[in-house]
Amino acid sequence: MAETKNNDGRVDSHDDSTEFRIRIVNSFNDIDQDSWSGLAGTTRSDGKDEQYNPFVSHSYLWALEAAGCATADTGWLGQHLLLETSYGTLLGALPCYLKNHSQGEYVFDHGWADAFERAGGHYYPKLQSSIPFTPATGPRLLYHDEPRGQHVRAALTGGLMTLADRLGVSSAHATFVPDSEISAFGDQGYLLRTDQQFHFFNSGYGNYDDFLNTLASRKRKALKKERHVALENDITIDWLTGSDLTETVWDTFFEFYMDTGSRKWGRPYLTREFFSMISEHMTHDILLVMAKRGQHYVAGAINFIGSDTLYGRHWGCIEDHPFLHFEVCYHQAIDFAIAHGLRTVEAGAQGEHKLSRGYMPVTTHSAHYIRHPGLKNAVADYLHHEREDVERIGEFLRRHGPFRKD
Repeated sequence: MAETKNNDGRVDSHDDSTEFRIRIVNSFNDIDQDSWSGLAGTTRSDGKDEQYNPFVSHSYLWALEAAGCATADTGWLGQHLLLETSYGTLLGALPCYLKNHSQGEYVFDHGWADAFERAGGHYYPKLQSSIPFTPATGPRLLYHDEPRGQHVRAALTGGLMTLADRLGVSSAHATFVPDSEISAFGDQGYLLRTDQQFHFFNSGYGNYDDFLNTLASRKRKALKKERHVALENDITIDWLTGSDLTETVWDTFFEFYMDTGSRKWGRPYLTREFFSMISEHMTHDILLVMAKRGQHYVAGAINFIGSDTLYGRHWGCIEDHPFLHFEVCYHQAIDFAIAHGLRTVEAGAQGEHKLSRGYMPVTTHSAHYIRHPGLKNAVADYLHHEREDVERIGEFLRRHGPFRKD
């Protein structure tokens, strides 16, 4: 597949029979929802349910923009790549943003930025292919059908590099890239980076006790005690989804989110309007785990439901109770995954405390195109040593997991 640069800002790609172009779109208001939803992994109704990831759905990305969370004013200007035929048929896409900071990404490059600025360079703006404020692995190279998948992935990864060159930005980054896509970035010469998260894997458990029985005796007893203590003080747990997600419930959860987020990050990223929008358009993709003391909710966590994965996101509380965070965010997520036959729980970024609760280390991937040769060489050297450290630490943690050695 060849590429041709045009004076109108497009990148045209073609093979022996079909001409393609990459069009850059700033807003999801300008992307046809039905066309986007025909791309693999973006909707439950596309015949590819096993791939569905709620964070790349048109509804989720549109809501982030429409609710004022990911906009030019917050440092997230849309630069979404659409791969189309010459007739305008959408074949593939890559969500992307032009950013003037590194907030809300969870793959940290602040050190790279500081070093480049001290050397007289300008690290910002940069291009970022990611889901804003969402450290969840999921498709970045979206395509319409697999027979053309390889060509689409090559066109999109190359198109991102071309866009970075044209804009004159320092770099382009794709974060939380799935295993199935990372080689497409590597083939184009991107620097590859690894990191670590902790995920729960459902081995066909019938209930939580089946899972507990796979743990070492000491770990099993500790978790039983932890869950018992968490529900003391008249605490009960509700799972809310679908029609349970009323505006009153969202008002309550948003109070939790703002209280905890303001202390943790200084300025929470998501607006109250965002939660109403996703509730309207993604109601069956959302699970709120809410903790009630007596007749009033005191804590909660929002989760998103994929075809085979539960994605834990934000937690908040207005009362402190021992172990309640672990109960609401980790144990209840396992309960829900087992009850609904989900294979995996992704409980967010980092957190070695998750290991003792049955979440095992998993390697995550990102790809980085850096235009300045000196910065690229320095980062490449750094990543070589970092990958070795991630692999070594991951292997150590796997050996010391909570499961019985037999």
